[in-house]
Amino acid sequence: MKKKSKIKGKTLNLFKNISNIIAPPPKLTVSEWADRYRYLSAESSAEAGKWNTDRAPYQRKIMDAVSNPDIETVIIMSSAQVGKTELINNIIGYYVDYDPCPMMLVMPTDSLAKTWSKKRLSPMIRDTPRLTDKIKSAKSRDSDNTILEKGFPGGYIAIVGANSPVGLSSRPVRVLLADEVDRFPTSAGKEGDPLNLAVKRTATFWNRKKVFVSTPTDKRISRIEREFETSTMEEWNIPCPLCGKKQPIEWERIKFNRIDKEDTEVTDITMECKFCNEKIGEFQWKGRMKEGKWIAKHPGRKKRGFHLNAFASPWERWGELIKQFLEAKEDKETLKTWVNTCLGEAWEDSEGETVEDEIIYKRRETYNAEVPDEVLLLTAGVDVQDNRLEVEVVGWGVDNESWGIKYKKIYGNFETGEIWKELDELLASSFYYADGTAINIACTCIDTGYMAEEVYKFVKPREFRRVFGIKGIGGFDKPTVGRPKKTAREGINLFPLGVDSLKDKVFGRLRIDFYGPGYCHFPTEKDKGYDQEYFKTLCSEKKIVKLSRGTRKFQWIKKRKRNEGLDLRNYATAALEILNPNFEILKEMRGKGPIKAGKSSRKRKKGRQLSKGF
Repeated sequence: MKKKSKIKGKTLNLFKNISNIIAPPPKLTVSEWADRYRYLSAESSAEAGKWNTDRAPYQRKIMDAVSNPDIETVIIMSSAQVGKTELINNIIGYYVDYDPCPMMLVMPTDSLAKTWSKKRLSPMIRDTPRLTDKIKSAKSRDSDNTILEKGFPGGYIAIVGANSPVGLSSRPVRVLLADEVDRFPTSAGKEGDPLNLAVKRTATFWNRKKVFVSTPTDKRISRIEREFETSTMEEWNIPCPLCGKKQPIEWERIKFNRIDKEDTEVTDITMECKFCNEKIGEFQWKGRMKEGKWIAKHPGRKKRGFHLNAFASPWERWGELIKQFLEAKEDKETLKTWVNTCLGEAWEDSEGETVEDEIIYKRRETYNAEVPDEVLLLTAGVDVQDNRLEVEVVGWGVDNESWGIKYKKIYGNFETGEIWKELDELLASSFYYADGTAINIACTCIDTGYMAEEVYKFVKPREFRRVFGIKGIGGFDKPTVGRPKKTAREGINLFPLGVDSLKDKVFGRLRIDFYGPGYCHFPTEKDKGYDQEYFKTLCSEKKIVKLSRGTRKFQWIKKRKRNEGLDLRNYATAALEILNPNFEILKEMRGKGPIKAGKSSRKRKKGRQLSKGF
């Protein structure tokens, strides 16, 4: 009997072991998987070690929406520093370990895709044991683990750039993750919108998942905002520490006092409750985070959409975010970045995308000398036409405040070389302050789009004087100034300019109404060359939104035939960016002379209409 019972016991244990092996895994959500198995890596996280969703409780429902079988699409429109990259990592880890299938992660560019794979994905695989055993080392002989593709039993994760049409159209995937979709190019080569191309890869799977994540950019072309507006549109709400009523953390209800109007240090930071009107401190509000709840504007929709701003993040302090706002609000470009990256909101330009030339013409002023005292640096832009050269010399001061110094058209015969001689004399000439101190042009950009060979020959022996050839490149995703490349002819350093981005910068500054950061000054004196025709060419274009292949994109179009004034200001601005000067040092050097540069302009009225409402 004892022998039979032993055999019976062994048989039961055997069946138990078999059942444990073949039994389906316990039902886990993404957040439950992360809390059990995920480890944060030291090189990619300030809080290395075991993952804990309670550290940022708003992440739980976002992750669990992905593992909900009734949800196909999840949208995350958020600020920076709320943990959205780690959300993507957790989703990938969950599917690799718990529900293997083919996946694709799309980043804005191939370069970013490679960086994310090396700096984020590989450390997660290395430090999370549940993943280490499933994805072999890239050094293994039989490994199908490369930088841009990681294979595992039952599936793979392909990492591609949105600028790669081949990567986007080469394979079917069940899970699509698209990160920073507002920074995707408008078209992947000639194939059309990269996000639409990627979505098509999921068409054959009945249980497909699509997760779109991004910090928004401009309201009129923002992909993530359009997706969010067709979703449940959920906001993270936390209870008031006093009355207990749930509400989102909103910028317009955050109050503070400035220690000094000229400084960015603030005190008495609170948020006013929208129900009891009590002003309550940051840590009291954040102390109720675990009781927070996502509240949907459209709860009946199938597409889940979540919006977060940086004020809800446990990794951000309100005082630092307010300081960033105070530093950004004087300049439209930096204010736009703050709205996008701190509030997680798309930027809406209420002032339009053009400037009227008559307004700029009427605000001309009389300088106290050829070069105003506040100018610390001179740059120049040169445009080549079929019968002339056009030149503008621009003075620059602290915070990119600028002064038009001279605009000139040089007519002549290109074949005789006299026209180039006159240009050389102008670029090498000195300009004078009221105290007689001289200043020379520090950097010049000359367009090579017309008569390129002649321009190369002019530039080559003058590069030591920082006279550079430039070539305009269209597209709002291009940097204002790219890395120079040696030309085959003459071997000059040719700088690519993102002319669309430069026009954004120039028009943004032209719209500033008050003296101070970014303001553009122009002289009334006739010998300076700034006549009414110049301002018509300066304000000759406008930016519109155009629908191309189903995608909205910005495009600059001409209001008038001639646009030399705008081109010249672009080139002079690019010359400043090539130099990248330290204006504080220049100001100190100028201050050692009889007249301290910048002193008078700093006393003048500062302010921006753009900052109203913030």
